[in-house]
Parts: sequence; C-alpha cells; structure tokens
Amino acid sequence: MKKTITTVAACAAALSLAAAPAHAAPQDPVSALKAELVPGHGVRFTEKVTWSDGTDEEELQDRQGVFQFDRKGVAAFDIKVHWNDEDYGRQRAIGIGRTTYHNGGVMPRVLPEGKTWYKVNRYGLNDSYGQVINPAEPTTLAALIKHGKATNSSITGTITFKELKQVSPWWAGAKADKSFDGTKVSYTLTLTREGLASSLRSSYTATENGRSATIGVDTRYSGWGAKVSVKAPDPAKVTTEFR
Repeated sequence: MKKTITTVAACAAALSLAAAPAHAAPQDPVSALKAELVPGHGVRFTEKVTWSDGTDEEELQDRQGVFQFDRKGVAAFDIKVHWNDEDYGRQRAIGIGRTTYHNGGVMPRVLPEGKTWYKVNRYGLNDSYGQVINPAEPTTLAALIKHGKATNSSITGTITFKELKQVSPWWAGAKADKSFDGTKVSYTLTLTREGLASSLRSSYTATENGRSATIGVDTRYSGWGAKVSVKAPDPAKVTTEFR
C-alpha cells in the first residue's frame, strides 16, 4: 500500500507537539524571511518521515539538506536521504534552478556504465516522501499564515494541495495528479523569536484503491543566513538516459 501512495508528495506527521516557546508569534514573519533571501546564503534542515495505515506505523526516512537562496526564495537545494529499506538505501538530490540531479537508490541499476547522476528538467519536491510545504518561500509562508491560527510562537492550520500548488513553486514542481488537489494537509509551523521557521510538522491522508495511509514529516530548520554553496555534479557523471 505505501508504495502506491508515493504518487504524491509526503507531508509531515500528525505527532504530539512539544511545548511551544513562551514568546509570542512575530507580527511579520514574511518580512523576516525576505530579509534572509541573500544570494549565496541559506538554511539547513533535517527531517524524519513516517507512514501509518492506522494499524502499523513505521519510520521510512531520515533526511538532511540545505536550501540556497536568491532574492526571491529557494534557488538551489542539496538533500540526502537515508531509507530504512534496503531496496532504496541512500539517495541524494541536487537542484539548481529548474534542473534536478538524482543519485543513489536504484540509479546504479538503471543508469549507463560510468554514469552516477540522472538529470531531469524540473524544479521542486525531489521525491514523494519529502516535506511538501516549504516555509522558505515567501508566498508559501504567507499562505500558511492566512490559512492558520497563531498561538504563542506556532501557526496551526490546514491547506489543500490545490491551494499549495497556487502559491508554492516547490509543490507545483512535484507535478502531482489533479485528482489529489482536494487533499488536506494539516500543519504546525513553529517560528523563532525573529520570525523564521524553526520546525514544521504536517500530515495528510491519501486514499487509493479503497485503502488509506497517512504520511508525515517532522522538519527542523537551523543556520538561517549561513553561507551555503550548492554545486552541480561532475558533468561527466551525468546522464538523461537509462540503460
């Protein structure tokens, strides 16, 4: 069942939330985010992905990555994925502009000899279990605030895949089928005193062939404003073809 649900991107888990910091929610998080959008700088993140069918729950992935900014939002990313499944193992995705490179996982079995990276002309969520909500995008952050309710330092709400698609290049780039547009994503975004994302937990339940599963991601952000540099792989190792 869990493999069939991978046609859409994963969101973060409906988990019990830790107590929020005592400070009040900042008045203008979008302006705080825009102030961080300096070329060559970015933010790092880690996340855990879970899957549940109501009876069983398992942790699917550990992920760590970095977003590199331009003046509009995310210009590049580098994400490493560790699957708790021997068939998938370790994967990596590097995105620069509208190009994404994939490495690891099944790639050694399907790419031509001497090639280790598969190139696709697409920007956005790099696999179906990543965090679908990207609070490093000003338009996405504004939508989370609009659809949510602020309590102390957290914003809690729901947003549909269709609504997210309209404001988020990260989610729009996932190219999810329109049949999932009505899916509701529950989220809790916790902000620092400065108004920047410190954690994001969200969840959604998808039904396919009469069976349902809930997929979740708990994402933690750190190092806002640090210098980062995302570089494309060695061109000699890149291909756009399978064997």
